[in-house]
Amino acid sequence: MRLVFAGTPAPAVESLEALLASRHEVVAVVTRPDAKAGRGLRSGASPVAERAAADGIEVLRPVRAGDPQFLDRLMEIAPDCCPVTAYGALLPQRALDIPKHGWVNLHFSVLPAWRGAAPVQAAILHGDDITGATTFRIVLELDAGPVFGVLTEPVRPTDTAGDLLARLSTAGARLLVDTLDGIESGELEARPQPADGVSIAPKISTSDAEVRWKQPAVAVDRLIRACTPAPGAWTELDGGRVKLGPVRPLPAGRIAPPLGPGELLVLRDRVVAGTGTSPVELGDVQPGGKRRMRAAEWLRGLRPDGPTVLGYGE
Repeated sequence: MRLVFAGTPAPAVESLEALLASRHEVVAVVTRPDAKAGRGLRSGASPVAERAAADGIEVLRPVRAGDPQFLDRLMEIAPDCCPVTAYGALLPQRALDIPKHGWVNLHFSVLPAWRGAAPVQAAILHGDDITGATTFRIVLELDAGPVFGVLTEPVRPTDTAGDLLARLSTAGARLLVDTLDGIESGELEARPQPADGVSIAPKISTSDAEVRWKQPAVAVDRLIRACTPAPGAWTELDGGRVKLGPVRPLPAGRIAPPLGPGELLVLRDRVVAGTGTSPVELGDVQPGGKRRMRAAEWLRGLRPDGPTVLGYGE
């Protein structure tokens, strides 16, 4: 089939690579417009755009997927199908109607669970044991279209969102190709999603990523892992922000006397912090404007006169 692939961030490149290696023909890609990033806020192409350009594939960067110029070009290309992985923009019905076989999305959850922008983060944040990926036909309602295929993947106890997304991106790319093969052969038929079990996974903002130390240790651990690598979990100390890498929950009663929420304690070369239940051992930290470092190194550099409490106990 003639394909126009839609995707933007690095995890979507796995899908593009798989499609380029398949029997299908990728004639163009659709991606988000170049964005400013880095300290210099320089404008840069998306990872998908860079990969497509390396193969001389046409790159379309509409500000909105309903822009007439974009829709006209898509009709000229006349794709049989438009596979999608993490494109990052809503598609109007006029765009959905152009390809013969519609737009087929690879979504990183087992639908109808965790519809929305952050399904991988939601699976970790809510303590799911199993997640996965789903291919489905895009409709106007968010992530509600009929399903072609599903795979499952265990969520490991120490998984960060980055770890889990990496595995799902690789396995999901194979699922996407298999789905397109089945659509082309006519052997695969989309099935409506179940009406029960719908849950929503909105994007996690920077404010959502603040650690609340009065919460149980298990919640602190899940939040930090769900926000790694983005948007990055953080806490406050003396009015400044400190980014936090994954922590390790410790058994209840391990530290005596008990620590208050956010209270730090140095044990040889380790630093532990109190929570609403048992303490957690801090991993890497990154104070504002400084490099990433081990927590013990960071705390030695602070040389506090008294007890050090993160987030004012919140």
